[in-house]
Amino acid sequence: MEESRQIENLIYRYAELIDDGNLEEVAELFRNAEIVSTVHGMRREGFDEVLQMYRSSCRIYETTGTPLTKHLTTNVIIELDEDGKTASARSYYTVFQQTDELPLQPIIAGHYHDTFHRVGGQWCFDTREMFVDLTGDLSHHLLFEL
Repeated sequence: MEESRQIENLIYRYAELIDDGNLEEVAELFRNAEIVSTVHGMRREGFDEVLQMYRSSCRIYETTGTPLTKHLTTNVIIELDEDGKTASARSYYTVFQQTDELPLQPIIAGHYHDTFHRVGGQWCFDTREMFVDLTGDLSHHLLFEL
């Protein structure tokens, strides 16, 4: 598989895991990486910190075991470094949600700046910087106010 496609699949895997409510596997994507939001003064590194961050911030509904969301990732631009060992990507995200009390609607949109490195021939996240550009009703998704 082409290297840029492997990286793109990793970006999409994150969205799939979040929407499945599989927070442990989300954290596994960042076992040797970090998630950053400089605007919010947040930095979480490694499996334990990332898992704790998602468990304390993401509402999981008992009826489905998921956050009842769909993360759409678009406008993915991947740049492979000449050394073949590192890469970077920029992408947009839009999150939709529907609950019994909340009609289907976009609840947040923003963009990611990601960096990647290779471990044992596989591409892995190095950093994910999250930027929030637009917000809607996040009360059914987050366990805190943004």
